[in-house]
Amino acid sequence: MTASEKTGSAPPTGEVGQIVEHFFRHEAGRIVSTLTRIFGVEHLNLAEDVVQETLIRALQTWPYYGIPKNPSAWITQVAKNLAVDLIRRDKIFRRKENEIAHLAEHGTTVEDCVLSEDKIQDDRLRMMFVCCHPLVPRETQVALALKTLCGFSAAEIARAFLTSEAAIAKKLTRAKQKIRDARVPFEIPAGEELTGRLEGVMQTLYLLFNEGYKASLGEHVIREELCREAIRLCALLVEHPAGNRAPSHALLALMLLNGARLRSRTDADGNILRLKEQDRSSWDQAMIARGLFHLMQSTRSNAVSAYHLQAAIAACHCAAKDYESTDWKRILSLYDHLVEIDDSPVVALNRAVAVANVHGPKAGLEAIEAIPNLDQLNSYYLLYVVLGEFEANLNNRQAAINYFRKSLQLATIHSEQLFLSKKLEELGDAAESIRSKRGAGHA
Repeated sequence: MTASEKTGSAPPTGEVGQIVEHFFRHEAGRIVSTLTRIFGVEHLNLAEDVVQETLIRALQTWPYYGIPKNPSAWITQVAKNLAVDLIRRDKIFRRKENEIAHLAEHGTTVEDCVLSEDKIQDDRLRMMFVCCHPLVPRETQVALALKTLCGFSAAEIARAFLTSEAAIAKKLTRAKQKIRDARVPFEIPAGEELTGRLEGVMQTLYLLFNEGYKASLGEHVIREELCREAIRLCALLVEHPAGNRAPSHALLALMLLNGARLRSRTDADGNILRLKEQDRSSWDQAMIARGLFHLMQSTRSNAVSAYHLQAAIAACHCAAKDYESTDWKRILSLYDHLVEIDDSPVVALNRAVAVANVHGPKAGLEAIEAIPNLDQLNSYYLLYVVLGEFEANLNNRQAAINYFRKSLQLATIHSEQLFLSKKLEELGDAAESIRSKRGAGHA
């Protein structure tokens, strides 16, 4: 869902539209979190309304008066003004007046009270833990955090969970109602309660990174700003005593090791480059070093999480000087352990790729056929990409073409569609790929 769909205004065009979209993503979460501290968790919807009104004003004014020199500062200032107006005029916030007066006496402005930078970082963490309160079901916890902290639409969240937009919208409404009714405190919990909520927070950050690493909609397969935000929040988590745990370090390691390869995953025109085609000299060695450091930190505990295993797989790829020297046997062994912890069909599909690299494409096909809940991937375009690759490697040209055609029908990213059209051309299905290209241009 675009910014204009969120606000109901006319869709912005050109540079203005792109910048509004970018800064809505970047700023919405931190402002909602901070306003929730000021308003109270029971007024979460009101905090979201302030952010949405800020976005509407950007959409209405920027096309006519030009893009501000500092769009982030503009958005923050407008949100401050709207929030202060609410506090001053609304009777439900009269209790804030004494706090504001006290701060004013000490040289602190009302605006500083609302959005002071020294409080923002903890606000983001507090908001994550509020979203992951045990009153909210686990899957809904993640959906709520993605919506509140990251500006994700219900449609984007639905794709991440392989479910419908309507189902996600209902879950979000119920979750906010539960939080409001229970008057959940805006704080980072301690003790056993912390342990339970930490898992939901980590899953949220994991899905945020994944959406950036492989976007579900748009022109580009990579949304680097989402990956960077997930890494920043996860680093903030491990630096806090509440989140300085082995699984958190493993998750940060996973993000850093995969994030180090981001810019090599596409060429200068945004076309997808497979792992074997990437320029490994462009991988960010500083990020790899940080990732390996946090992977070592994650070994302080004997417990092994899914994040540990995925980070170890990413480390294997980073350690290989080229595709041919990749330790696929080690990677397959790690996937064998991972499927015991995580029965996701996507994990099983990734394992099948490792199987094919060790035992050949026929074994890869058999591994896919053996996935217990394979039907959950019926609308997952990468399933048909993998099947097409295996069939092509077995010289089953028509079967490969059929799978790539199916994948092209399901692909939602323009660069993915172009990649699949190219695969069809390579297989001699030129007419079909040309028609697909024409359709992809209007996606």
